[in-house]
Amino acid sequence: MAENTMDNEVAPPATGAGSDNDPAAEISALRERLMRALAETENTRRQGERRAQEAQQYAITNFARELLQVADNLRRALGAAEGDAGKADGLIAGVAATDRVLTQILSRFGVAEVSALNQPFDPERHEAVMETDQTEQPPGSVVQVLENGYTLADRLLRPARVVVAKKPQPSPQPADH
Repeated sequence: MAENTMDNEVAPPATGAGSDNDPAAEISALRERLMRALAETENTRRQGERRAQEAQQYAITNFARELLQVADNLRRALGAAEGDAGKADGLIAGVAATDRVLTQILSRFGVAEVSALNQPFDPERHEAVMETDQTEQPPGSVVQVLENGYTLADRLLRPARVVVAKKPQPSPQPADH
């Protein structure tokens, strides 16, 4: 009785549809798949690093936004007390010192004030609350800052709330009767 040798043979791995079992083509295809996988892994790593850096850089966004209310109230207190300078010199000095320290702390954490007064209105950085025609400023410029705006690193944290010079309205032409 003759032994059947076919049962003991191992079939070569399938390499794809229509493959003629060319080892060089198979190696080339595997190398290309490997390179694509490595590139995808590298892109994923870089994206993860970028996300981690942004998370670290902007982690205090909500904290800083809330703290700006303290800065606003300090400045309002300073503005209100200026009229009573003789009575409230100590209060003004204390609030002014607190404002300076708060500004330094915000600055250390990357929070910067948006310049707005006498600047052209920029809808990316300013929020127009009102328009006024009672000004010598050119139309479209910021004539008053109601609340300062701030950035955190390079992102807008809060827009400046401003009053903008109104463009002059053309005078109505008198009707001929």
